[in-house]
Amino acid sequence: MFDYSLEPGKERKIIKYNKTDDKPKITIVTAYYNGHQYIDQTINCVLNQTFPFWEWIIVNDGSINQESIEKLKEIEKIDKRIKVLSKENSGLAATRDYGANQSDKNAEYLFFLDDDDLIHPTYLECAYATLQTNKEAAWAYTDVVNFEGMEFKWIKWFDSEMEKKENLLVATALIRKTDFFEVNGYELREKAVNEDWNLWLKLLAAGKKPVRMNFDGFWYRRKKQGSELQRSKENIKRALEIVRATGEKIKEDVEAIQYPKQDYNWEKLIEEIDIPNASIMNDDKISILMIIPWMITGGADKFNLDLVSRIDKKKFNIIIVTTQPNTNPWRQEFDNQAIVYDLTTFLDKKYWLAFVNHIITQYHIDIIFNTNSFVGYSMLPYLKARYPEIPIMDYVHMEEWYNRAGGYSRDSSVISSCIDKTLVCNKHSEKILVDYFKRNPNEVKTVYIGVDENKFNPENYHKEEILKELKIENVNQKYIISYICRISEQKRPLLLMEILRSLKEIRKDFICIITGDGPMLEKVKKMIRRYDLQDFTILLGNIKETEKVYAISDMTINCSIKEGLALTAYESLAMGVPVVTADVGGQSELVNEDVGKVVPCLQQEKEIRNFDYKEEEIKPYVRGICEVLDNLEECKANCRKRILKGFTINHMVENMEKEFENVIQSKNITKVETGYALQKAIDICKELITSYYIAFKDEYKWLCDQVNIEYFGQIRGNAESSYDYFETPMGKFRLKVISITKKMHIYEQIKSILRKLRRN
Repeated sequence: MFDYSLEPGKERKIIKYNKTDDKPKITIVTAYYNGHQYIDQTINCVLNQTFPFWEWIIVNDGSINQESIEKLKEIEKIDKRIKVLSKENSGLAATRDYGANQSDKNAEYLFFLDDDDLIHPTYLECAYATLQTNKEAAWAYTDVVNFEGMEFKWIKWFDSEMEKKENLLVATALIRKTDFFEVNGYELREKAVNEDWNLWLKLLAAGKKPVRMNFDGFWYRRKKQGSELQRSKENIKRALEIVRATGEKIKEDVEAIQYPKQDYNWEKLIEEIDIPNASIMNDDKISILMIIPWMITGGADKFNLDLVSRIDKKKFNIIIVTTQPNTNPWRQEFDNQAIVYDLTTFLDKKYWLAFVNHIITQYHIDIIFNTNSFVGYSMLPYLKARYPEIPIMDYVHMEEWYNRAGGYSRDSSVISSCIDKTLVCNKHSEKILVDYFKRNPNEVKTVYIGVDENKFNPENYHKEEILKELKIENVNQKYIISYICRISEQKRPLLLMEILRSLKEIRKDFICIITGDGPMLEKVKKMIRRYDLQDFTILLGNIKETEKVYAISDMTINCSIKEGLALTAYESLAMGVPVVTADVGGQSELVNEDVGKVVPCLQQEKEIRNFDYKEEEIKPYVRGICEVLDNLEECKANCRKRILKGFTINHMVENMEKEFENVIQSKNITKVETGYALQKAIDICKELITSYYIAFKDEYKWLCDQVNIEYFGQIRGNAESSYDYFETPMGKFRLKVISITKKMHIYEQIKSILRKLRRN
């Protein structure tokens, strides 16, 4: 759920720059008319920008309010980059043109920002980078958050034909100055006649195209008074006459550049882009570049958020880049704790490396820290070669034998000569890295992920109230067993069905609450009907506040074939709820006989898609459930104590801080020498990144499609399909890989293709 109260600019950040060039690259133009009420927050947004190469021209369009006039005198003293100009009242379009004409000759771009609107701290930097790398584009804009009087998001696929009929854009965008003046700017001198819409149509008529950056960069204040709406009604007829006349001049469709998009095809990787370096000073803090895939709801992603939220901001400065397309429901939380750049939303992939180089230099990065990013792993050898003195760390959440024979454990180990320290979430994974992947034991260490013991505290919740809220009835005489996870193959939900069927044969005093969604949910529903489990199961769907589910539970069950150390186990125990779990990953390091049962996992990972579970796999779960229920109160009493001993988030963050400090203080000379040696083979390091981009381009395209489906209900953009080759018993086939319009995991796509092969 998007939080509209988290407006940018509520506070003014103190950002210290060591600029080598004071010439502005961007002129910000603000038309000001009696605007004292909201402009302080707008000022904060401008001063908080990560791109400091701007001048800000505020044009006083004949304000008559004395408080507003006095406010301008204060504003001009805040920063030498701010200039206040005054003129007689002439309306918005004329005032913006006036400000643009006063722009510094060195400024390449214009940015029109009203005196009550807000922008994300990275807006100018991302927009500058995207226009520097998309030379054919004339302007760049972001998706819009409408706030205050009306709250909604404005996310529209740009279509030049649709733009003639409806203004899909807002006035705030970064515009190439030469293109702005080529079409004579706003030009209109009438007031309240959709001057911004007319400007975009003029640019389109001249064959100019925009870039749509896919993140919430602009916040448009919808005033409650509605005075602007009233003015627009009075001028609507004239406004439509003007835009229709301009729209008729657009003779051909203009295709915008819209992110995210799959755009890479063996292109040469760019190491530098023409973007000035601000050299942001960090006051002796340790600056960490954190490379993560995305900002979504998940165990590994929760670790990332917990770390950036709790780390000591007096000691550490976190800069984040993300590398996988997603709608990123947790981005707001990350934005509140760190500077975030989602590379997928504003850059072609061939420029990602250059932008990472820019960040490392700009923020004086001390540590590069990769967690669960494929792209990150492909970049690490290059980054070690480029910056031999910067230590590299990573965090591996689990090994996955069914995913590239080890998953991230394999990725980490293949390039271990470049990694100073690998952290894992359990001793089991640590042992695998050392014994199987032959890692140096001194370079691998366990840091348990932990749980928020304050949020997951049973004293904060009332069972009867939650049952009523969730509309769960007739369970007072039954034990509640909860199954909380993504309903996917890894979690073995069909094994759960077999366990419940067997448990039902010996006792009737239970009900299983299944919380979550996923690709196997429909199969679960079918098995519930087949085994007549309707009276013994409740399907809750996705529940964001899972602590409420724990609060009504007597036990949780985890029958996964693969885990690192499940977050649900931490949360369940913190809530005083025993756990019955498969003995996978590090589960037995947390769950012991005092707080639940650990059941042997008899199925091999390579059999993950074999759903024919044997009795010897099912019966131990049934016995474990019964034993816990027979000693329930004693088990419950031990659960929270187990967490408080050393498995909280605060414990995790303290341990992570120590590891960051240690890797800085104890420089690994061998790794430094490896970096210098790699400089001789830096082209090979770049080719590793190229190989990743090519190998996963179809998956990347699929992820882009899912973002567009989420936003627009359909796949948009480049509809070209690619081809792949599949070896089958019938020979080698060249298959067209088409976009799949339903949400499926990449392995589900592969299975679908192979099924077609078998039929053929």
